[in-house]
Amino acid sequence: MDVTEFKEFAQNMVEYVAQYLETIKERPVLPSVEPGYLRPLIPDSAPENPERWQNVMEDIERVIMPGITQWQSPRFHAYFPSANSYPAIVADMLSDAIACIGFSWIAAPACTELEMVMLDWLGKMLDLPEEFLACSGGPGGGVILGNASQATLVALLGAKAKIIQKLKKEYPEIDENAIVSKLVAYSSDQAHCSVERAGLLGGVRLRLLPTDDEYKLRGSTLQDAIQEDRDKGFMPFYVVATLGTTSICSFDNLDEIGVVCQKENVWLHIDAAYAGAAFICPEYRYLMRGIERADSFDFNPHKWMLVTFDCSTMWLRNPEYIVNNYNVDPLYLKHIREQKPAVPDYRHWQIPFGRGFRSLKLWFVMRIYGVKNLQAYIRNHIAHAHEFANFLRSDSRFEIVGDVILGLVCFRLKGSNEMNEELLEKINTRGKIFLVAAKIKDLFFLRFAICSRYTQSADIQFSWDEIKYVAGQVLALPKI
Repeated sequence: MDVTEFKEFAQNMVEYVAQYLETIKERPVLPSVEPGYLRPLIPDSAPENPERWQNVMEDIERVIMPGITQWQSPRFHAYFPSANSYPAIVADMLSDAIACIGFSWIAAPACTELEMVMLDWLGKMLDLPEEFLACSGGPGGGVILGNASQATLVALLGAKAKIIQKLKKEYPEIDENAIVSKLVAYSSDQAHCSVERAGLLGGVRLRLLPTDDEYKLRGSTLQDAIQEDRDKGFMPFYVVATLGTTSICSFDNLDEIGVVCQKENVWLHIDAAYAGAAFICPEYRYLMRGIERADSFDFNPHKWMLVTFDCSTMWLRNPEYIVNNYNVDPLYLKHIREQKPAVPDYRHWQIPFGRGFRSLKLWFVMRIYGVKNLQAYIRNHIAHAHEFANFLRSDSRFEIVGDVILGLVCFRLKGSNEMNEELLEKINTRGKIFLVAAKIKDLFFLRFAICSRYTQSADIQFSWDEIKYVAGQVLALPKI
């Protein structure tokens, strides 16, 4: 493909993407294909000779779109948002064109340095403690990872290295494996499953602690668990506090947990994957009260801040336990010349070596939208969630589960779990809207998340009408 063909192909694709997004409401939110649908639609082997790009464009609708769940549809209410915006799409185009692999400063100086500045910009928007910002002059700073799951594992590895380093300094003769066998990490039983997985990957014991009646982990519960484990000869070293749980968007009591972690000298990591974006709005920062005691903090701009996947932002008070303890630095990755002023080699802050130019997406989005418009976007989603909650309150057949704080509403029909399972199945089978469910303490409920930047009040009304209609069908079914 020469440059002329590239320009024509790219222009056609840009026009297609714009048309796709602006008319997405017209597409079914859920595909109707069966598993294995795609293979019969394309040849068994790659073509020997080049095809025309026009043929590729034609096959998008024939092959790809029938199998797409429309995450950007205003009738998609499952999971959490997957952010999307034109500035972020354009930034990805530029990043793909530059095609740098920013594992070190010299490999792409702008890639490293823009990331440092963008994490400071975003940290200031969130009002994070100064110690988390590179511009503070201290050891702290931020990094862009692929997702919050990686951040949880990176923080766990840092906490693990910190306690091993401390104990080996105090007891030089101690065996490292003996230390690891005694380590214990903690999170609430409402934490994302990736927290449990981080414990498995990190080779340590992880305890899931019970939450209170508001689905929050409390400081007293954590303190009791730590004391119990110390009495048994274990060594507590790491705690994950969740701000905005996946099932119900509850918030652990960070203020209490932070006091316990500080007293017990254990690493406190905050997972705010979805809810963290709301903290750019000052009125929601009360939800992260106590963050000054945290060692690390992460949220996903690719969920709710109009930045395309993947872009998960993590801040570390002191990254040295990760950088110095998991550093593999062969000659071919070293800098050609000394860095002045000092900048990080971000490969030491993450699991993989390679990394893309993801800070471009933050730069484009924050500049083209501005802080005020990003705040307005968050507030608009939250207003739509409360709009839906008010519909539920107006219908005595339904009940709301948990608090409606941000852009998620959890609800159910008053009745059995089986009835609500039937409700969910019928809603998704009809395919006009898409919901998923969760279950806490044997209570099954449906989740209604505001996900699309195209969502308007008319879409909330449409979804509510669909839920009401299907609920009427379920309630009319004969009881067996």
